[in-house]
Amino acid sequence: MQPEINSDISLPLGLIVLLGGARSGKSSLAVELATRSNKTVVFIATAQAHDQDMKNRIVRHQAERPSWTTIESPIELNAALKDCPANSLVIIDCLTLWVSNLMLAGYSETEIHTANTRTLAAIDKRTGTTIAVSNEVGLGIVPETTIGRAYRDVLGRVNQQWVRASSRSLFLVAGMAVDLYEPKELFK
Repeated sequence: MQPEINSDISLPLGLIVLLGGARSGKSSLAVELATRSNKTVVFIATAQAHDQDMKNRIVRHQAERPSWTTIESPIELNAALKDCPANSLVIIDCLTLWVSNLMLAGYSETEIHTANTRTLAAIDKRTGTTIAVSNEVGLGIVPETTIGRAYRDVLGRVNQQWVRASSRSLFLVAGMAVDLYEPKELFK
């Protein structure tokens, strides 16, 4: 067992992406990093309570985080970012649900790409740190349905854009993290 560290931390400016599977520790790490940063935190939540299970999950997640400013923004991440103080630490949880929300709202892949590019441009203009959480859904079996395969593909491309735009990206497995880096570095 590792000792708990109580000291404040200094996070890099720009975008940090936490990517991994379900229950890998992504959201918990985002909350821990923000809590230990000693910065003003704005939490942008993308979940929608379409059923009782999601309502329960949202309530549980709200209880797990400190009393930060929360912006509920299932579709308009770009607009939500404009409502955040420029030097605040922003957590976006999560891109997985954001992409799902866009697809369910009828956005085409091209429109999702455009929304994604605009959101990343807004993050690039911020002076504070932004932590984005997303699931890696491409590690399992090929989805049986057409929409499942389309979702996997679109989210995979969205994740690639966010990781490429990040100053730091981590892949989480069972609560442990691995740094992600440009594969071309292998050829140096």
